[in-house]
Amino acid sequence: MDKIDKMDKKSKYQQTLVDGVPALEQRLAQVRRAQAQFATYTQQQVDEIFRAAALAANHARLPLAKMAVEETGMGVVEDKVIKNNYASEYIYHAYAHTKTCGVIEVDPAYGIQKIAEPIGVVAAVIPTTNPTSTAIFKALLCLKTRNAIFISPHPRAKNSTIAAAKIVLEAAVQAGAPADIIAWIDVPSLEMTNTLMQQADIILATGGPGMVRAAYSSGKPALGVGAGNTPAIIDSSADLRIAVNSIIHSKTFDNGMICASEQSVIALSDVYDAVKAEFQARGCYFLTPEETEKVRKTILINGALNSKIVGQRAPVIAKLAEIDVPEETKILIGEVTSVDISEEFAHEKLSPVLAMYRAESFEQAMDYADQLIRDGGYGHTASLYVDTVHEREKLAAFSERMKACRIVVNTPSAHGGIGDLYNFGLAPSLTLGCGSWGGNSVSENVGVKHLLNIKTVAERRENMLWFRTPQKVYFKRGCLPVALRELEEVLHRKRAFLVTDAFLFQSGMTACITEPLQKMQIPYEIFSDVQPDPTLACAKAGAEKMRAFAPDVIIALGGGSAMDAAKIMWVLYEHPEADFADMAMRFLDIRKRVYTFPEMGEKAYFIAVPTSSGTGSEVTPFAVITDEMTGTKYPLADYQLLPNMAIIDTDLMMSQPKGLTAASGIDAMTHALEAYVSVMATDYTDGMALQALKNIFAYLPLCYDDGPNQPVAREKMANASTMAGMAFANAFLGVCHSMAHKLGAFHHLPHGVANAILITEVMRYNIAEAPQKMGTFSQYPYPNALARYCACARYVGVTGGSDQEVFERFLEKIESLKEKVGIRKTIRDYGIDETAFLATLDEMCEQAFDDQCTGANPRYPLIAEIRAMYLRAYYGTEMTEEERREQG
Repeated sequence: MDKIDKMDKKSKYQQTLVDGVPALEQRLAQVRRAQAQFATYTQQQVDEIFRAAALAANHARLPLAKMAVEETGMGVVEDKVIKNNYASEYIYHAYAHTKTCGVIEVDPAYGIQKIAEPIGVVAAVIPTTNPTSTAIFKALLCLKTRNAIFISPHPRAKNSTIAAAKIVLEAAVQAGAPADIIAWIDVPSLEMTNTLMQQADIILATGGPGMVRAAYSSGKPALGVGAGNTPAIIDSSADLRIAVNSIIHSKTFDNGMICASEQSVIALSDVYDAVKAEFQARGCYFLTPEETEKVRKTILINGALNSKIVGQRAPVIAKLAEIDVPEETKILIGEVTSVDISEEFAHEKLSPVLAMYRAESFEQAMDYADQLIRDGGYGHTASLYVDTVHEREKLAAFSERMKACRIVVNTPSAHGGIGDLYNFGLAPSLTLGCGSWGGNSVSENVGVKHLLNIKTVAERRENMLWFRTPQKVYFKRGCLPVALRELEEVLHRKRAFLVTDAFLFQSGMTACITEPLQKMQIPYEIFSDVQPDPTLACAKAGAEKMRAFAPDVIIALGGGSAMDAAKIMWVLYEHPEADFADMAMRFLDIRKRVYTFPEMGEKAYFIAVPTSSGTGSEVTPFAVITDEMTGTKYPLADYQLLPNMAIIDTDLMMSQPKGLTAASGIDAMTHALEAYVSVMATDYTDGMALQALKNIFAYLPLCYDDGPNQPVAREKMANASTMAGMAFANAFLGVCHSMAHKLGAFHHLPHGVANAILITEVMRYNIAEAPQKMGTFSQYPYPNALARYCACARYVGVTGGSDQEVFERFLEKIESLKEKVGIRKTIRDYGIDETAFLATLDEMCEQAFDDQCTGANPRYPLIAEIRAMYLRAYYGTEMTEEERREQG
């Protein structure tokens, strides 16, 4: 005590706030100026101050402990020495090397910097139970984080709290801290504390429920703690000697004033007597029923904890209850049965008074513990003594059941809860958050991170991209039989399932697959009931046949419909539980979709063999299936749907009819154009798209006019289709395809034709240099569709004096190509009734907007803008502005 008195006499930092609130506000202004200066300090300066303050507090651990006990009349000097030592030594050790100033984290690859900034002035409410250790703890946290701290002591512990604050302040200032970085209310009152909490930047509140509630209702961010009512279950498998003595050690530490200390013991029935005997042998006193009733009346007064028992020795409490116990008694234990809040022993007691319950089963023990926590210590701490080697299930059940933020196992809970003494992953702290269960804002032990504002500097970064194709792509006229040899020679497949359409089956074209299979003696099954726009019923029927046949290779032969149907059958064959509504859920980034597509290929290898040149489905991760019951189209997109092998043999495409040649060829052109201007376009996809366009403009007319006699042109178109497929498989498509999907769904317009009609209208829409909205993707820097379209134009030989001129000539070239292959000008030209079109227009617009392809469009469309494009595509260029306005 003499040492403290000397420090008081020589202190330069005496303060008196006798003028009440006005003086407090003036002092707060001084503290704010000090904090503003402190906020400029470097990490090295802060660490020197932090260390000096911790050393000073540690040196004063004994005189401060004596002063606290003398002033409050609570606790044990020797234990308070440990608390003071812990508050300085353990907190310093935990955070000595923690970065709290400036840049604390850098990730150059992701372009992220995290910068720590102080919050400002911390209002620290200090409890009477831990008046010096909590003051040291909070002051050190603030010094480490460049915050100022303004302390509000408990009126019955003000002298010891202020003494601790002075010691930390003097050491900090001597080490270079601003003179006013720590302040306190020397004559605490409710009014002064409330004013401080309202004017500080954040509150660290440790105290009774009323004080914590006041902190949270102050209008400022608060870090408060809830009440503790820790139950300790002693399981039959526990080491009883360790369990009982750990509880005694915890419950008697500072006379039970740490909020994490045990308030109730729940012993399993088969070890209850042994537990009781161990408590008695170690100096604990079991109350008789009459004595238990007397202590009940002593624990609570008018429904609240009797302050006269807090932090007192067991014999003192017994005397208050007018019962006699040995002077060396450590704990008073009442054997009770009710865990209801009406049972006084079921409350937090902050003294060496303990409730003890008998449980007939571990489940009943958890029921008791759960009720005790919910009624009096929600969110705080729960304790279990158990054999952690052989009873992991009990530990897991307890951990899951208890609504407590600290689950301590085989540990004195007072010491275990504050962290770093009996465990090494729980942050050392004298402020223990209880989460939302306890009405707190934090659910962990409060540390320096809770007193920092972290700024994140995020530089623009472009996501990792990809270029994914089937494992093997074979092409060249006549390559099919050679490629199929791999089934026997490389893949060692035993059973094949062929999916195709009725026309190819009836015309005998399936022989190109079946004959090689027969030569390799590979049994096969054929499913030939695929229709255009394949249905879910079709896919289910095929999958049923697959399950019966059990193939290890699936071969899709035909156009896009056959390949789409085969992909869906593949999914149903390998994963019959598949949910198509979830699979079809639109995503912003295929890598981050909510739905995880099932792993494919565990049962069967997938080979795609196209017989037309347009869809590119043989190299894409897309498939569309229609639920014939509801009319719902499920457009699936996931790289799990990517075929394992694609075989592009022009011999299978020589006899394509003119209509199919035209529609599929223009579809491939649209694939290439939309992939090239996509927000996700890359150098890899660009090359594929450009070469595809060059082939299409050069060879599609020849294929249309004289396809059966133009093997070179057919091969070039086949290559174009596959290359365009690879491009959009990785860069995706745009709003032209979104709109075409809906035209097909609502009015049965062939997909390639729908794209052909819409493409130039969409291109005009996309070239806006100042669009209402542009596409969102980190690789897409600014609206550039005009330049991108012009790059395509120039690659296929279009020239002009300006980009706008090149673009207009490119549109003319596209329209000329469409005319050469028999594509009509408008939607109306295909016989789609005007009334029916207008009746479905709003629904088509909304669905097109929400189509998977829309997100990659360079201009992000509004629904009204999609409507305008649909109308123009329906009526054509002769539609006047007035007519369009009349149509909505």
